[in-house]
Amino acid sequence: EIYTLSLHDALPISPTRPKAVRPEAIASPETIAAADRLHSAAIHLLRRVRQQDAATGIGPAQLSALSVLVFAGPKTLGELAAAEQIKPPTMSRIVAGLKRSRLIEISRDPHDARRLHIRPTTEGTHLLQQGRQRRIAYLAAHLSSLAADELAQVTAAAELLETLLHKWR
Repeated sequence: EIYTLSLHDALPISPTRPKAVRPEAIASPETIAAADRLHSAAIHLLRRVRQQDAATGIGPAQLSALSVLVFAGPKTLGELAAAEQIKPPTMSRIVAGLKRSRLIEISRDPHDARRLHIRPTTEGTHLLQQGRQRRIAYLAAHLSSLAADELAQVTAAAELLETLLHKWR
């Protein structure tokens, strides 16, 4: 079974580097404490579900770049590097590995031969969707231990975070 993707799966990532901000200058102590707990929980949650990615057979950098292409659509090398917040030479190596594995296709821009368009192949999309299914199944197995009211709280929190992310742009 393949899960349907919703809009939040393809949220754009800002390629610009954010300015350093002291939290106490813009938020209450309660907000800072909530942000600290959320940050910690998000990191630990991602580390745990990411364990399922080993089954894909490709490394985390390639999987992340492939994810951008599958969920956000075709990109140029520069756009992909910006989305992943890495330098273009590093992205070139990642893209070369994905191409060798036949997980992406690269085509030249018909108007500018120096510009390359990178898109996932059917196999790349399938591999990423299977990885996503494994992550979701793993997380769902652990969420199933929650009481119904606790699961409703997790769902409500996820909805709040999605709303916040859409406003974040």
